[in-house]
Amino acid sequence: MTLAAIVAMTPERIIGRDNSLPWHFPEDLKFFKRTTSGHPVVMGRKTFESIGRPLPNRQNIVITRDSSWSAEGVETIHSKEELAEIELQNQRVFIIGGAEIYSLFLEDLNELFVSWIYTSYEGNTTFPEFENFFGGFTLVESHPEFEVRLYARPQTICQESGEQD
Repeated sequence: MTLAAIVAMTPERIIGRDNSLPWHFPEDLKFFKRTTSGHPVVMGRKTFESIGRPLPNRQNIVITRDSSWSAEGVETIHSKEELAEIELQNQRVFIIGGAEIYSLFLEDLNELFVSWIYTSYEGNTTFPEFENFFGGFTLVESHPEFEVRLYARPQTICQESGEQD
């Protein structure tokens, strides 16, 4: 399984305000849909409830501490370890929020897609610091209001010295 996350944030790491996005950029929503379609998406209960329905053409997985919570069209798990027990439609899984869920999976991510929004917005939800987990980034797309960056874990290069003991 490959774990990727996808998020939009301001320079101050704001990702939300009162369980919603403080901005509306159609091109970012199109990128999100294009990138996550056909893949499992993992989100917290609050994120699912803010969306209001399962996302189409994706296996929707909601992680919650509430053992009695359920919703039609989603699979429910109660810990990140349970993700390994689910039969996945695709082995590339996207973590889509919220802040607690990003923090929970941050150390396990292979990739992170960040829509860097150029303008500051008011908000009460922030993305955790992540730079020390990744190398640099690759620019994926550029738009007037934001750019999409892909951060990937550095690959470990194994070198054999050829020396014998």
